[in-house]
Amino acid sequence: MRIIDSTTITLFSNVIFKGMGRHPKTGKKKGGIKVHSVIHANEGVHCDVKFTSAATNDSFMLASSHFKHDEIIALDRAYINYEKFEELTERNVVYVTRMKKNLKYEVLADCMDMNEDGLMEYREQVVVFRKGDINHIARIITYADIKKGKMPKLVSLLTNDFDMSMETIVAI
Repeated sequence: MRIIDSTTITLFSNVIFKGMGRHPKTGKKKGGIKVHSVIHANEGVHCDVKFTSAATNDSFMLASSHFKHDEIIALDRAYINYEKFEELTERNVVYVTRMKKNLKYEVLADCMDMNEDGLMEYREQVVVFRKGDINHIARIITYADIKKGKMPKLVSLLTNDFDMSMETIVAI
């Protein structure tokens, strides 16, 4: 399994690097560098690091040729790109990512697992995302993230894997 993430290093000059984020009241954005990294989960060591302007979209890191057949990648929601997800699916590369709240999709199937107290334990949906010519079928796993001393929070994960258990997807 590989983990893909990025972090932004803000700089005070936007002369060299295009600014990122919203325009502040001053009208000037800070320039920045974005560090994109791929980590082998079992090693905890970066195996691929790329530097770009902070304004560069993260999804370029999802080129399907970077990943082996049947590999699993975990990534954050900045990487959501249906075209890239469809390419990964065609190469049998499994992805797992957190959902963005504003994604538009059509629900094809919906099932909820309840515990003995009648509370939702897991919700599983099969959905299709449509963008242009792309129809990407995926699976959404929603669960209550319970942290000690805090209110439970619903977390939705998006994956193209339909075989792994919901518990395994959540563990990734």
